[in-house]
Amino acid sequence: MSILLTNDDGVFADGLSVLRSRLISLDEVWTVAPDRERNAVSHTLTLHRPLRLSEIDHHTFAVNGTPADCINIAVNHLLPSPPRLIVSGINRGCNLGNDINYSGTLAGALEGAGMGIASFAVSLAGEGSFDYGPAAAFALRLACFILRNGLPANTMLNVNVPDTGGRPIERYRITRQGAQRHRNTIEKKIDPRGMSYYWIGRVMDCRAAPAGDDASDYRAMEEQVISVTPLIIDRTNDVAYKELAGWNV
Repeated sequence: MSILLTNDDGVFADGLSVLRSRLISLDEVWTVAPDRERNAVSHTLTLHRPLRLSEIDHHTFAVNGTPADCINIAVNHLLPSPPRLIVSGINRGCNLGNDINYSGTLAGALEGAGMGIASFAVSLAGEGSFDYGPAAAFALRLACFILRNGLPANTMLNVNVPDTGGRPIERYRITRQGAQRHRNTIEKKIDPRGMSYYWIGRVMDCRAAPAGDDASDYRAMEEQVISVTPLIIDRTNDVAYKELAGWNV
């Protein structure tokens, strides 16, 4: 049995290295991660080109694909037996609210959870310089708990750790996915041949919690508390299911 790590920042990312250094005290750790940054690829699987697996060192492999590809190859081909736990991260930047729909970090954990393996994603809020120590320390605490107690069925966890500048942080809160909406920006430019091209940008503040949303992941970041959000794997809207069952279209 083992622990499997992935991310979307690439196999050489500092956050992944720090995470591995903490979790290796618990069990044999395998790392299977993209060979480069794969941010905002969501739950993409590569189906129309071959994937290549490169060994970096003992139990560490790079894949020229997405985080979901990495989990698939690791579980279904590379590891001698399914891991006890999958951890995706530590992501460079938060994954809150609607951003979870785009996150490659979340997708790595979601792919594992869909296989019936206890999984969580962990991200560190902030920008510029990152000290992953506090996030790695909480990931270790959480991993220990999950390995002892498991997770509820059909559930993965989305963990976001506020930027403390490296100071230890103990407090955490079970939160809901926030409903914060970002302001997307589209920047139009002209290439040397006179053709238009576009950059999609996003204005975001990890600590900008909407008013009245006291249980949200955003509010936890604003109050410098670790956010742990349980996410459901089955996306069926049960309330709407009951209502729509009475329709006669």
